[in-house]
Amino acid sequence: MTDGMHYAPTARTLKPVCARGDFVFAAMALDHGHIFGMVANLVQAGGVLKLIYDTNPKKVELLRRQYPQAQIASSADEILQDPDVMLVAAAAIPSQRCELGLQVLAHGKDYFTDKTPFTSLDQLHQARQAVLTTGRKYACCYSERLQNEAAEYALELVAGGVIGDVIQVLGLGPHRLNAPARPDWFFRKALYGGIICDIGSHQAEQYLAYSGATGATVTMAHAANYANPDYPELEDFGEFSVIGDNGSSGYFRMDWFTPNGLRTWGDGRTTILGSKGYIELRKYVDIGQQLDQPARENNVYIVTQEGEEQHQVTGKIGFPFFGALILDCLERTELAMSQKHCFTAAAICLQAQQMADLNR
Repeated sequence: MTDGMHYAPTARTLKPVCARGDFVFAAMALDHGHIFGMVANLVQAGGVLKLIYDTNPKKVELLRRQYPQAQIASSADEILQDPDVMLVAAAAIPSQRCELGLQVLAHGKDYFTDKTPFTSLDQLHQARQAVLTTGRKYACCYSERLQNEAAEYALELVAGGVIGDVIQVLGLGPHRLNAPARPDWFFRKALYGGIICDIGSHQAEQYLAYSGATGATVTMAHAANYANPDYPELEDFGEFSVIGDNGSSGYFRMDWFTPNGLRTWGDGRTTILGSKGYIELRKYVDIGQQLDQPARENNVYIVTQEGEEQHQVTGKIGFPFFGALILDCLERTELAMSQKHCFTAAAICLQAQQMADLNR
């Protein structure tokens, strides 16, 4: 895997949560490769992909090859008007995600977008109003937790009190740039929103999930282009800090400096400090082990008063979010992720990006 744009892991232990045909969805706006993982996990959890649409027929055919039973829609409107479609999954250009989501909600369907869900606070405000007006769901695939078994296992550990009360969350989100393979919109800030808005959204969501905070104040934010003068609108480095409404803190760094010598697209890590111990996640590779082997994901280290533990949890945890999302859509519950949590994570990264822009 040369970059994270086409990283689409599928849970090995995911089982259907509903009977076939009970949950029908569509996929459209296939601008980011994350859509393949979003669709795959919805299907494994029991969803039926009925329709696919994009203005680029090559992208449509690539997805349809994996799901030959799906139909190719002639337009976005065909999907929006189809009474069978309950949810629309999409990975549009980031600046266009909100507009599409508003259309989906207005047509009485739930919306599931790739991260980042918004590129401006005004878009977030519009989405909040639309959710209140329509009663539909505006869900987001914050995949660095929702599609990583180590990250989901850490949530279980924290909830079980293994490390006591969470004091601080540290998150590192390095990615490989692989610029020649990136689309033009990736390098236009008005379209991708900035590095903190984009890949920083993963970190904001994880902070809320692990810390238990329901809101946070951004205390520091910085973004820059250090080494890519050929792409002047690209931010190749970003960082921000927060203080949560429960007194916990967080620091997060994201960048496009993964060296080509690494076996995978990014050495993503999370450290969760608690009052009784700490957890470290080496999510996509553990460079301290097996240097002659392919990258092994989902590495969890736990240190408590009782000692040290190391767990390799690939294939053991699954991606519970996707089945829970389907049930939420069918039963109108909030088991997968509350709407408040989804929007608060978006607000944090947008506020941090805004602060970084003002500081440049």
